[in-house]
Amino acid sequence: MGTYTKKLEEIKKLIGDLKKEAPEQIDAFDAFMATVEKPSALDRKSKELINLGLAVAAQCEWCIALHTKGAMDSGASRAEIIDAAMQAVLMHGGPALMYMTPVIEALDEFGAK
Repeated sequence: MGTYTKKLEEIKKLIGDLKKEAPEQIDAFDAFMATVEKPSALDRKSKELINLGLAVAAQCEWCIALHTKGAMDSGASRAEIIDAAMQAVLMHGGPALMYMTPVIEALDEFGAK
């Protein structure tokens, strides 16, 4: 299992564990997330690309894995994903540039073209 596939599994485990420990909070977060991520003024692909840029700026490798995969599953190309992630570099500088490493690695692992 690759690093970023493992990160996706870690997210699932964390959410499962928290559903036992804090079910009300996790259910509320899940409902909020489903509402916000639902296509509306922006389609799912656009939202995933925005979320990826924010994940790079936040320097969250789990979020990078989740939203790289989500963007790919929504039809985003490798070039679109890199372009979206580079927007975080523009706004966040050198630290965000270093987090392009997990974006590239996740794209490679998930087989982005």
